[in-house]
Amino acid sequence: MAYSINAKDHFNTKLYTGNGSAGHSITGVGFQPDWVWMKPRAFSENHALYDSVRGTTKRLMSNSSEVEETRTNGLSAFGADGFTVNADNGENKSSETMVAWNWKLGTTSGITTNGSTTITPTAYSFNASSGISAIKCTGTGAAGLFPHGLGVAPQVVISKRLNTANSWFVQTDQYTSWTSGNYLKLDADTAIGTNTGIVNATDATNVSLAGADDWVNASGDTYIHYCFASTIGFSRMGLYFGNGSTDGGFINCGFKPAFIMVKCTSHTGNWFMFDTKRIGYNSGGNYRLYADGAGAESDGGDMDILSNGFKWRMTSNNTNGSGRSYFYMAFAEAPLVGSNNIPATAR
Repeated sequence: MAYSINAKDHFNTKLYTGNGSAGHSITGVGFQPDWVWMKPRAFSENHALYDSVRGTTKRLMSNSSEVEETRTNGLSAFGADGFTVNADNGENKSSETMVAWNWKLGTTSGITTNGSTTITPTAYSFNASSGISAIKCTGTGAAGLFPHGLGVAPQVVISKRLNTANSWFVQTDQYTSWTSGNYLKLDADTAIGTNTGIVNATDATNVSLAGADDWVNASGDTYIHYCFASTIGFSRMGLYFGNGSTDGGFINCGFKPAFIMVKCTSHTGNWFMFDTKRIGYNSGGNYRLYADGAGAESDGGDMDILSNGFKWRMTSNNTNGSGRSYFYMAFAEAPLVGSNNIPATAR
C-alpha cells in the first residue's frame, strides 16, 4: 500500500461555468492535472476524459466504447493550476455548469522495469505517492507484462483500446482474484463477467496480461491503462455488501472522501458518481452522475459522507440492495493520517 498525506495535492474536483469561447482557462485546481474527467451537469452530454499521456485534444468517453477522438474544441492545454478548454459543448458550453475531476500524475521518465517486463510503454505518467499511473502501450498479441511505476501492486486496472471501438474494462483483485479473469465494463451497467485473456496478476513492478485478447493486447493496437493502488490517506478501492436499509452499512475509507464511484457487481446497475463539491452533498439527496451514461445530474443518491468514509441512507439496488455486492473507488478530501503515516481516529 502506498502513502500520501496531502490529498489536495493529488486530487481535486473543480466546478466551473462554460463561456462557449476558445481558450477558456480553468484555474484553482491546485496543481497541474495529468488526468481530467469532465461532465456537463445540467444537460445530457458525453463524459470527456483527457490525460497528458495521450495528449491534449484526445478525448475518450467513459459512457462509450468508441475510439479515441481528436476534439480540437476540447481540452487544449494542461496548466500549472488547471487546464484550458475550447468551445466544445461537452467541455465549455456557454452558461452551463460543468464538473471536472482532476488527478495529478507527473513522472514521465525512469519507470522501473525488471527482467520480466516484456511490453514497453510508448508513453506514461505515474505518481507513486498517490498510487496512480497512466500507461500507453501497443499490443503485442502475446501474454506479457508492462510496468506501472507505482512501486506497489495495483489493485485496479482500467483499460481502453484507443484505435478500435471496444468497451472499457475494469479489473480488480478486490471482487475476486486476478487469475479468474473477472471484469466490469465502465461504459455499461452489466454485472461482472469473465474472460481469462485479460489482466491476470500484478506485482510491485508489472501488470500481467494473460494473452492476446482484443480488449487489452491485440497485436499492433494501442491501449491506455489506468492503474490504481489504495493509498493511506488518499484513496481506497474495495467491496461492500448492501443491507437494503435506510440505515445502510458504513464503508470505512480512513479519510473523508471527496469523490466516490460505486458499481453493483452481482447484478446490473449504473456506475454512480458522487463528490463533495456539487449540490446535494449530505443534504438528504446527493446529486449523482453515471459514468456509463450521458444524462444530466439528478437527485436520488442519499448518503452521508463522513470524516472517515461514507454511509448509505437509501435502499436502492444500485447502491445498497440487500445481499448485493458492490465495488467502489474513493479519493480523499481530507486525510485522517499523520506525518508518521499512521491513520488517525475521527473524533
